[in-house]
Amino acid sequence: MTRKLFGTDGIRGTANVEPITAETALAVAKAAGRQFLRGDHRHTVVIGKDTRLSGYMLEPAMAAGFISVGMDVVLLGPLPTPAVGMLTRSMRADLGVMISASHNPYEDNGIKLFGPDGYKLSDEVEAEIEARIDNGDCEVAPAHQLGRAQRLDESGHGRYIEFVKGSFPRGLRLDGLKVVIDCANGAAYRVAPKVLYELGAEVVPVGVYPDGFNINQRCGATDPARMQEAVVTHGADFGIALDGDADRAILADEKGNVVDGDQVMALVGRSWLQDGRLSGGAVVATVMSNLGLERFLGNLGVGLVRTPVGDRYVVEQMRAGGFNVGGEQSGHIVLTDFATTGDGLIAALQVLAVVVQSDQPASEVTRLFEPLPQLLRNVRFNGGAPLEDDKVQAAIRDGETRLGDAGRLVIRKSGTEPLIRVMAEGEDEALVDQVVSDICQTIEQRAG
Repeated sequence: MTRKLFGTDGIRGTANVEPITAETALAVAKAAGRQFLRGDHRHTVVIGKDTRLSGYMLEPAMAAGFISVGMDVVLLGPLPTPAVGMLTRSMRADLGVMISASHNPYEDNGIKLFGPDGYKLSDEVEAEIEARIDNGDCEVAPAHQLGRAQRLDESGHGRYIEFVKGSFPRGLRLDGLKVVIDCANGAAYRVAPKVLYELGAEVVPVGVYPDGFNINQRCGATDPARMQEAVVTHGADFGIALDGDADRAILADEKGNVVDGDQVMALVGRSWLQDGRLSGGAVVATVMSNLGLERFLGNLGVGLVRTPVGDRYVVEQMRAGGFNVGGEQSGHIVLTDFATTGDGLIAALQVLAVVVQSDQPASEVTRLFEPLPQLLRNVRFNGGAPLEDDKVQAAIRDGETRLGDAGRLVIRKSGTEPLIRVMAEGEDEALVDQVVSDICQTIEQRAG
Protein backbone atom coordinates (compact mmCIF):
# COMPACT_ATOMS: atom_id res chain seq x y z
CA MET A 1 0.00 0.00 0.00
CA THR A 2 1.32 3.46 -0.90
CA ARG A 3 1.24 6.62 1.19
CA LYS A 4 0.60 10.09 -0.19
CA LEU A 5 -0.14 12.09 2.95
CA PHE A 6 2.45 10.61 5.28
CA GLY A 7 6.17 11.22 4.88
CA THR A 8 9.13 10.03 6.93
CA ASP A 9 7.78 11.72 10.08
CA GLY A 10 4.02 11.95 9.80
CA ILE A 11 2.21 14.56 7.72
CA ARG A 12 3.93 17.90 7.22
CA GLY A 13 3.54 21.04 5.15
CA THR A 14 2.62 24.71 5.14
CA ALA A 15 -0.18 25.59 7.54
CA ASN A 16 -3.59 26.23 5.96
CA VAL A 17 -2.37 24.74 2.68
CA GLU A 18 -3.15 21.12 1.85
CA PRO A 19 -2.51 18.77 3.50
CA ILE A 20 -2.11 20.89 6.65
CA THR A 21 -5.66 22.23 6.69
CA ALA A 22 -8.52 21.91 9.15
CA GLU A 23 -10.41 19.78 6.63
CA THR A 24 -7.61 17.25 6.21
CA ALA A 25 -6.89 17.22 9.96
CA LEU A 26 -10.55 16.36 10.54
CA ALA A 27 -10.42 13.60 7.93
CA VAL A 28 -7.19 12.14 9.34
CA ALA A 29 -8.65 12.11 12.84
CA LYS A 30 -11.82 10.36 11.71
CA ALA A 31 -9.87 7.75 9.73
CA ALA A 32 -7.28 7.17 12.46
CA GLY A 33 -10.02 6.98 15.05
CA ARG A 34 -11.88 4.34 13.05
CA GLN A 35 -8.61 2.43 12.58
CA PHE A 36 -8.12 2.16 16.34
CA LEU A 37 -11.69 1.49 17.48
CA ARG A 38 -11.21 -1.98 18.87
CA GLY A 39 -13.45 -3.62 21.45
CA ASP A 40 -16.30 -2.25 23.53
CA HIS A 41 -14.27 -0.11 25.97
CA ARG A 42 -14.37 3.70 26.05
CA HIS A 43 -11.73 4.72 23.51
CA THR A 44 -9.32 7.57 24.23
CA VAL A 45 -6.88 9.67 22.22
CA VAL A 46 -4.33 12.11 23.69
CA ILE A 47 -3.38 15.19 21.66
CA GLY A 48 -0.30 17.32 22.24
CA LYS A 49 1.08 20.22 20.24
CA ASP A 50 3.94 22.67 20.06
CA THR A 51 3.59 26.47 20.15
CA ARG A 52 2.83 27.30 16.52
CA LEU A 53 -0.10 29.62 15.82
CA SER A 54 -1.62 27.02 13.49
CA GLY A 55 -1.92 24.57 16.39
CA TYR A 56 -5.03 26.49 17.41
CA MET A 57 -6.58 25.49 14.08
CA LEU A 58 -5.46 21.87 13.87
CA GLU A 59 -6.06 20.84 17.50
CA PRO A 60 -9.84 21.49 17.54
CA ALA A 61 -10.24 20.04 14.04
CA MET A 62 -8.64 16.78 15.11
CA ALA A 63 -10.53 16.74 18.39
CA ALA A 64 -13.79 17.09 16.47
CA GLY A 65 -12.84 14.22 14.17
CA PHE A 66 -12.05 11.85 17.01
CA ILE A 67 -15.15 12.84 18.98
CA SER A 68 -17.32 12.27 15.90
CA VAL A 69 -16.26 8.61 15.67
CA GLY A 70 -16.80 8.01 19.37
CA MET A 71 -13.39 8.65 20.94
CA ASP A 72 -12.79 10.65 24.11
CA VAL A 73 -10.09 13.29 23.67
CA VAL A 74 -7.49 14.39 26.22
CA LEU A 75 -5.89 17.69 25.24
CA LEU A 76 -2.36 18.04 26.63
CA GLY A 77 -1.52 21.51 25.34
CA PRO A 78 2.12 22.34 24.48
CA LEU A 79 4.22 19.32 25.42
CA PRO A 80 7.19 17.53 23.79
CA THR A 81 6.64 14.75 21.26
CA PRO A 82 8.19 12.09 23.54
CA ALA A 83 5.73 13.13 26.26
CA VAL A 84 2.86 12.26 23.93
CA GLY A 85 4.35 8.82 23.31
CA MET A 86 4.83 8.29 27.03
CA LEU A 87 1.36 9.49 28.02
CA THR A 88 -0.33 7.46 25.28
CA ARG A 89 1.08 4.31 26.81
CA SER A 90 0.89 5.42 30.45
CA MET A 91 -2.78 6.43 30.20
CA ARG A 92 -3.68 3.30 28.22
CA ALA A 93 -4.93 5.49 25.39
CA ASP A 94 -5.79 3.93 22.04
CA LEU A 95 -3.99 6.59 20.03
CA GLY A 96 -1.68 9.58 20.47
CA VAL A 97 -1.30 12.67 18.31
CA MET A 98 1.45 15.29 18.22
CA ILE A 99 0.72 18.44 16.23
CA SER A 100 4.14 19.77 15.28
CA ALA A 101 6.52 20.35 12.41
CA SER A 102 9.50 19.71 14.68
CA HIS A 103 12.46 21.87 13.58
CA ASN A 104 10.62 23.65 10.72
CA PRO A 105 9.68 27.38 10.90
CA TYR A 106 6.33 28.48 12.32
CA GLU A 107 4.67 28.63 8.88
CA ASP A 108 4.76 24.82 8.75
CA ASN A 109 2.97 22.30 10.88
CA GLY A 110 2.47 18.56 10.98
CA ILE A 111 0.68 15.57 12.47
CA LYS A 112 2.44 12.60 14.09
CA LEU A 113 0.46 9.56 15.23
CA PHE A 114 1.34 7.09 18.00
CA GLY A 115 -0.17 3.66 18.59
CA PRO A 116 -1.34 2.41 22.00
CA ASP A 117 2.17 1.08 22.68
CA GLY A 118 3.53 4.65 22.51
CA TYR A 119 5.49 4.05 19.29
CA LYS A 120 4.96 5.95 16.04
CA LEU A 121 2.76 4.14 13.57
CA SER A 122 4.35 1.92 10.93
CA ASP A 123 4.30 2.75 7.23
CA GLU A 124 1.72 0.00 6.76
CA VAL A 125 -0.74 1.39 9.32
CA GLU A 126 -0.33 4.91 7.95
CA ALA A 127 -1.13 3.56 4.49
CA GLU A 128 -4.27 1.89 5.87
CA ILE A 129 -5.39 5.19 7.39
CA GLU A 130 -4.88 6.92 4.05
CA ALA A 131 -6.90 4.19 2.36
CA ARG A 132 -9.77 4.83 4.77
CA ILE A 133 -9.74 8.51 3.82
CA ASP A 134 -9.67 7.70 0.09
CA ASN A 135 -12.45 5.11 0.43
CA GLY A 136 -14.63 7.18 2.71
CA ASP A 137 -14.39 4.49 5.38
CA CYS A 138 -14.86 6.94 8.25
CA GLU A 139 -18.30 6.11 9.62
CA VAL A 140 -19.32 8.42 12.45
CA ALA A 141 -20.84 7.39 15.74
CA PRO A 142 -24.53 7.82 16.62
CA ALA A 143 -25.35 10.82 18.81
CA HIS A 144 -25.39 8.87 22.07
CA GLN A 145 -21.90 7.45 21.42
CA LEU A 146 -20.05 10.70 20.70
CA GLY A 147 -16.82 11.24 22.58
CA ARG A 148 -15.99 13.94 25.11
CA ALA A 149 -13.00 16.26 25.50
CA GLN A 150 -11.00 17.36 28.53
CA ARG A 151 -7.77 19.29 29.15
CA LEU A 152 -4.86 17.82 31.09
CA ASP A 153 -2.36 20.66 30.93
CA GLU A 154 -0.75 20.79 34.39
CA SER A 155 -0.98 17.13 35.39
CA GLY A 156 0.34 16.07 31.98
CA HIS A 157 3.34 18.35 32.45
CA GLY A 158 3.96 16.99 35.94
CA ARG A 159 3.82 13.38 34.80
CA TYR A 160 6.35 14.05 32.04
CA ILE A 161 8.70 15.96 34.34
CA GLU A 162 8.78 13.06 36.80
CA PHE A 163 9.22 10.60 33.94
CA VAL A 164 12.28 12.44 32.62
CA LYS A 165 13.80 12.88 36.08
CA GLY A 166 13.39 9.13 36.57
CA SER A 167 15.81 8.51 33.69
CA PHE A 168 18.65 10.20 35.62
CA PRO A 169 20.74 7.76 37.68
CA ARG A 170 19.46 7.34 41.20
CA GLY A 171 21.63 9.13 43.75
CA LEU A 172 23.13 11.62 41.25
CA ARG A 173 22.36 15.34 41.27
CA LEU A 174 23.21 18.35 39.14
CA ASP A 175 24.06 20.49 42.18
CA GLY A 176 26.83 22.96 41.42
CA LEU A 177 26.34 22.83 37.65
CA LYS A 178 25.12 25.78 35.62
CA VAL A 179 23.18 24.62 32.55
CA VAL A 180 21.87 26.67 29.63
CA ILE A 181 18.64 25.24 28.19
CA ASP A 182 17.39 26.60 24.85
CA CYS A 183 13.81 25.47 24.34
CA ALA A 184 13.49 26.92 20.80
CA ASN A 185 10.33 28.77 21.93
CA GLY A 186 8.72 25.40 21.44
CA ALA A 187 6.93 22.56 23.15
CA ALA A 188 9.35 22.15 26.07
CA TYR A 189 9.46 25.80 27.14
CA ARG A 190 7.77 25.05 30.46
CA VAL A 191 8.90 21.52 31.32
CA ALA A 192 12.59 21.48 30.35
CA PRO A 193 13.82 24.22 32.73
CA LYS A 194 11.83 22.60 35.58
CA VAL A 195 13.45 19.20 35.02
CA LEU A 196 16.94 20.67 35.28
CA TYR A 197 16.07 22.90 38.25
CA GLU A 198 14.49 20.05 40.20
CA LEU A 199 17.61 17.93 39.64
CA GLY A 200 19.69 20.65 41.27
CA ALA A 201 21.14 22.67 38.39
CA GLU A 202 21.39 26.44 38.17
CA VAL A 203 19.34 27.02 35.03
CA VAL A 204 19.84 29.67 32.36
CA PRO A 205 16.69 29.50 30.19
CA VAL A 206 16.73 30.60 26.55
CA GLY A 207 13.90 30.46 24.01
CA VAL A 208 11.13 30.20 26.60
CA TYR A 209 8.84 33.00 25.40
CA PRO A 210 6.80 31.56 22.51
CA ASP A 211 4.44 33.90 20.68
CA GLY A 212 3.14 31.55 17.98
CA PHE A 213 5.64 32.82 15.42
CA ASN A 214 9.13 32.49 16.95
CA ILE A 215 9.46 28.71 17.28
CA ASN A 216 12.91 27.62 16.00
CA GLN A 217 13.63 31.23 15.00
CA ARG A 218 17.38 31.80 15.41
CA CYS A 219 17.41 29.38 18.32
CA GLY A 220 17.10 25.70 19.18
CA ALA A 221 18.80 22.56 17.91
CA THR A 222 18.90 23.67 14.27
CA ASP A 223 20.52 27.02 15.16
CA PRO A 224 22.46 26.41 18.39
CA ALA A 225 24.63 29.54 18.17
CA ARG A 226 22.46 31.38 20.69
CA MET A 227 22.82 28.54 23.17
CA GLN A 228 26.58 28.32 22.60
CA GLU A 229 26.95 32.07 23.16
CA ALA A 230 24.89 31.87 26.36
CA VAL A 231 27.12 29.09 27.70
CA VAL A 232 30.21 31.26 27.29
CA THR A 233 28.56 34.49 28.45
CA HIS A 234 27.14 32.96 31.64
CA GLY A 235 30.17 30.77 32.37
CA ALA A 236 27.94 27.70 32.22
CA ASP A 237 29.14 24.12 32.51
CA PHE A 238 26.87 22.72 29.82
CA GLY A 239 24.39 23.74 27.15
CA ILE A 240 21.32 22.06 25.69
CA ALA A 241 19.45 23.21 22.57
CA LEU A 242 16.16 21.44 21.89
CA ASP A 243 14.14 21.67 18.69
CA GLY A 244 10.53 22.78 18.42
CA ASP A 245 9.01 19.54 19.68
CA ALA A 246 11.98 18.58 21.90
CA ASP A 247 12.59 15.15 20.41
CA ARG A 248 16.14 16.14 19.51
CA ALA A 249 18.95 18.06 21.19
CA ILE A 250 22.28 19.53 20.24
CA LEU A 251 24.59 19.95 23.23
CA ALA A 252 27.58 22.14 24.05
CA ASP A 253 30.49 21.83 26.47
CA GLU A 254 31.63 24.62 28.82
CA LYS A 255 33.64 26.21 26.00
CA GLY A 256 30.57 26.45 23.77
CA ASN A 257 31.76 23.68 21.44
CA VAL A 258 28.95 21.66 19.86
CA VAL A 259 28.38 18.05 20.85
CA ASP A 260 26.28 16.44 18.09
CA GLY A 261 24.24 13.26 18.06
CA ASP A 262 27.14 11.08 16.90
CA GLN A 263 29.25 12.08 19.91
CA VAL A 264 26.26 11.49 22.20
CA MET A 265 25.74 7.98 20.81
CA ALA A 266 29.44 7.26 21.27
CA LEU A 267 29.35 8.49 24.86
CA VAL A 268 26.15 6.72 25.89
CA GLY A 269 27.11 3.56 23.99
CA ARG A 270 30.46 3.34 25.77
CA SER A 271 28.99 4.20 29.17
CA TRP A 272 26.23 1.64 28.89
CA LEU A 273 28.68 -0.97 27.59
CA GLN A 274 30.88 -0.42 30.65
CA ASP A 275 27.84 -0.72 32.93
CA GLY A 276 26.65 -3.90 31.21
CA ARG A 277 23.50 -2.13 30.02
CA LEU A 278 24.09 -2.04 26.24
CA SER A 279 21.71 -4.43 24.51
CA GLY A 280 22.37 -6.25 21.25
CA GLY A 281 26.08 -5.44 21.07
CA ALA A 282 25.49 -2.52 18.70
CA VAL A 283 24.27 1.04 18.33
CA VAL A 284 21.71 1.92 15.65
CA ALA A 285 22.27 5.05 13.54
CA THR A 286 21.31 6.33 10.11
CA VAL A 287 23.32 6.48 6.93
CA MET A 288 24.21 10.08 7.81
CA SER A 289 26.25 9.25 10.92
CA ASN A 290 29.98 9.85 10.60
CA LEU A 291 32.46 7.09 9.82
CA GLY A 292 34.37 8.25 12.86
CA LEU A 293 31.53 6.99 15.06
CA GLU A 294 31.57 3.62 13.33
CA ARG A 295 35.34 3.26 13.83
CA PHE A 296 35.17 4.38 17.48
CA LEU A 297 32.46 1.85 18.32
CA GLY A 298 34.29 -0.85 16.36
CA ASN A 299 37.37 -0.36 18.54
CA LEU A 300 35.13 -1.09 21.55
CA GLY A 301 33.81 -4.25 19.93
CA VAL A 302 30.45 -2.58 19.37
CA GLY A 303 28.73 -2.68 15.99
CA LEU A 304 26.97 0.14 14.15
CA VAL A 305 23.73 -0.80 12.40
CA ARG A 306 22.68 1.78 9.82
CA THR A 307 19.13 2.66 8.72
CA PRO A 308 17.50 5.13 6.34
CA VAL A 309 17.19 8.69 7.65
CA GLY A 310 14.38 9.18 10.14
CA ASP A 311 14.14 8.35 13.81
CA ARG A 312 11.15 6.07 13.14
CA TYR A 313 13.40 3.78 11.09
CA VAL A 314 16.00 3.83 13.84
CA VAL A 315 13.32 2.79 16.33
CA GLU A 316 12.01 0.02 14.05
CA GLN A 317 15.52 -1.43 13.74
CA MET A 318 16.11 -1.13 17.48
CA ARG A 319 12.90 -3.01 18.24
CA ALA A 320 13.60 -5.67 15.64
CA GLY A 321 17.18 -6.28 16.81
CA GLY A 322 16.80 -5.78 20.55
CA PHE A 323 19.06 -2.69 20.67
CA ASN A 324 18.58 0.05 23.26
CA VAL A 325 20.83 2.89 22.01
CA GLY A 326 20.27 4.59 18.68
CA GLY A 327 19.76 7.91 17.00
CA GLU A 328 20.75 10.45 14.40
CA GLN A 329 23.65 12.82 14.01
CA SER A 330 21.12 15.67 14.03
CA GLY A 331 20.39 15.03 17.70
CA HIS A 332 17.53 12.53 17.73
CA ILE A 333 18.73 10.08 20.38
CA VAL A 334 16.52 7.08 21.12
CA LEU A 335 17.07 5.24 24.39
CA THR A 336 14.40 2.56 24.52
CA ASP A 337 15.11 1.74 28.16
CA PHE A 338 13.22 4.98 28.80
CA ALA A 339 11.32 6.26 25.78
CA THR A 340 9.59 5.11 22.61
CA THR A 341 10.99 7.91 20.46
CA GLY A 342 13.77 10.48 20.47
CA ASP A 343 13.85 12.59 23.63
CA GLY A 344 16.26 15.51 23.74
CA LEU A 345 16.01 16.00 27.50
CA ILE A 346 16.59 12.35 28.39
CA ALA A 347 19.59 12.18 26.03
CA ALA A 348 21.07 15.32 27.56
CA LEU A 349 20.64 13.92 31.07
CA GLN A 350 22.50 10.74 30.13
CA VAL A 351 25.44 12.85 28.99
CA LEU A 352 25.25 15.01 32.10
CA ALA A 353 25.29 11.85 34.22
CA VAL A 354 28.64 10.86 32.69
CA VAL A 355 29.97 14.40 33.22
CA VAL A 356 28.94 14.36 36.89
CA GLN A 357 30.38 10.89 37.50
CA SER A 358 33.68 11.78 35.81
CA ASP A 359 34.11 14.97 37.85
CA GLN A 360 35.67 16.53 34.75
CA PRO A 361 34.61 19.41 32.50
CA ALA A 362 32.26 18.45 29.69
CA SER A 363 34.96 19.25 27.13
CA GLU A 364 37.10 16.44 28.56
CA VAL A 365 34.24 13.94 28.42
CA THR A 366 32.19 14.57 25.30
CA ARG A 367 34.78 14.52 22.48
CA LEU A 368 35.39 10.81 22.02
CA PHE A 369 36.43 10.67 18.37
CA GLU A 370 37.56 12.98 15.59
CA PRO A 371 34.91 13.05 12.88
CA LEU A 372 36.00 12.49 9.31
CA PRO A 373 35.43 15.49 7.03
CA GLN A 374 31.78 15.39 6.09
CA LEU A 375 29.79 17.76 3.89
CA LEU A 376 26.04 17.97 3.32
CA ARG A 377 24.40 20.21 0.74
CA ASN A 378 20.77 20.52 -0.31
CA VAL A 379 19.57 21.03 -3.87
CA ARG A 380 16.00 22.29 -4.32
CA PHE A 381 14.00 20.98 -7.26
CA ASN A 382 10.57 21.57 -8.77
CA GLY A 383 8.84 18.32 -9.65
CA GLY A 384 10.20 15.42 -11.63
CA ALA A 385 12.65 12.77 -10.49
CA PRO A 386 16.17 14.24 -10.86
CA LEU A 387 17.82 11.28 -9.13
CA GLU A 388 16.65 9.00 -11.94
CA ASP A 389 18.41 11.08 -14.60
CA ASP A 390 21.22 9.21 -16.37
CA LYS A 391 23.75 12.04 -16.04
CA VAL A 392 22.99 12.44 -12.34
CA GLN A 393 23.46 8.71 -11.84
CA ALA A 394 26.76 8.87 -13.72
CA ALA A 395 27.95 11.75 -11.51
CA ILE A 396 27.05 9.74 -8.40
CA ARG A 397 28.95 6.68 -9.63
CA ASP A 398 31.96 8.87 -10.43
CA GLY A 399 31.85 10.36 -6.92
CA GLU A 400 31.75 6.91 -5.32
CA THR A 401 34.76 5.83 -7.35
CA ARG A 402 36.76 8.92 -6.39
CA LEU A 403 36.01 8.52 -2.66
CA GLY A 404 36.85 4.81 -2.72
CA ASP A 405 36.84 2.63 0.37
CA ALA A 406 37.99 5.48 2.63
CA GLY A 407 34.79 7.48 2.13
CA ARG A 408 31.02 7.35 1.74
CA LEU A 409 28.42 9.02 -0.42
CA VAL A 410 24.75 9.31 0.54
CA ILE A 411 22.27 10.85 -1.88
CA ARG A 412 18.62 10.98 -0.86
CA LYS A 413 15.40 12.86 -1.39
CA SER A 414 14.06 14.69 1.65
CA GLY A 415 10.92 13.18 3.12
CA THR A 416 9.53 16.57 4.18
CA GLU A 417 10.72 19.12 1.57
CA PRO A 418 11.40 19.25 -2.22
CA LEU A 419 15.13 18.80 -1.69
CA ILE A 420 17.84 16.41 -2.75
CA ARG A 421 20.35 15.95 0.06
CA VAL A 422 23.92 15.22 -1.06
CA MET A 423 26.33 14.04 1.63
CA ALA A 424 29.91 12.85 1.26
CA GLU A 425 32.61 12.07 3.77
CA GLY A 426 36.19 10.87 3.59
CA GLU A 427 39.69 11.47 4.83
CA ASP A 428 40.49 14.05 2.11
CA GLU A 429 38.42 17.18 2.85
CA ALA A 430 39.16 18.84 -0.49
CA LEU A 431 38.06 15.72 -2.36
CA VAL A 432 34.85 15.53 -0.33
CA ASP A 433 34.05 19.14 -1.19
CA GLN A 434 34.73 18.62 -4.89
CA VAL A 435 32.64 15.45 -5.10
CA VAL A 436 29.64 17.14 -3.45
CA SER A 437 29.99 20.23 -5.64
CA ASP A 438 30.12 18.18 -8.85
CA ILE A 439 27.04 16.12 -7.96
CA CYS A 440 25.04 19.15 -6.82
CA GLN A 441 25.91 21.02 -9.99
CA THR A 442 24.77 18.09 -12.13
CA ILE A 443 21.48 17.80 -10.24
CA GLU A 444 20.84 21.57 -10.60
CA GLN A 445 21.48 21.37 -14.35
CA ARG A 446 19.24 18.37 -14.89
CA ALA A 447 16.48 19.49 -12.48
CA GLY A 448 16.32 23.00 -13.82
